[in-house]
Amino acid sequence: MKFSKTLLFSTVLVAGATLALGTSEANADEVYTVQANDSLSKISMKFAGDNSLINAIAEDNNIADTNMIFEGTQLTIATDGSSSKKAPVQQEAKAQQPAQQEVQQQEVKEPVQQAAPKKQESSSNQSSSAGSSSAKEWIANKESSGSYSATNGRYIGRYQLDSSYLNGDHSAANQEKVANQYVNDRYGSWEGAKSFWQSHGWY
Repeated sequence: MKFSKTLLFSTVLVAGATLALGTSEANADEVYTVQANDSLSKISMKFAGDNSLINAIAEDNNIADTNMIFEGTQLTIATDGSSSKKAPVQQEAKAQQPAQQEVQQQEVKEPVQQAAPKKQESSSNQSSSAGSSSAKEWIANKESSGSYSATNGRYIGRYQLDSSYLNGDHSAANQEKVANQYVNDRYGSWEGAKSFWQSHGWY
């Protein structure tokens, strides 16, 4: 009877130890319920910090297509020892980020430097336009006091254009159009026309 009790007690101890070992091994696997918009890549990132668990999760759960999982499905995730293996990969990825940021900053700076001359060109165009308008007004005041309806024989309007140039259309819009064309063809600019007028008393 003593021998039987001792044997029974030993059996209980062995069974308890086996159960404890089995429990600790089972704790290495986690059960995860698939959420809406989940993917194996997202789940792998949750447990390992990268995509290294995608194939393992697919094999352990008999998933044929790694791009297709369904909400509510329970997956067994083997996480034992995975984090220590993936640390160097994460560090390498972080080390690459500053280099990528430097390249992006250089790409952003270059167009800004090229755009600067365009702004200067725009300013010079505005100054030239303002000068032309000033010279144009000066001539209009000298010729007709700025009146579109002024006449002097065959010379008509604000810029005292020959009536043959206007072709019977004495409207303000046509006077402006014909005057600009006449000055550009004859003097190249209103500043040129003004200089000629100052020298000869007409343009």
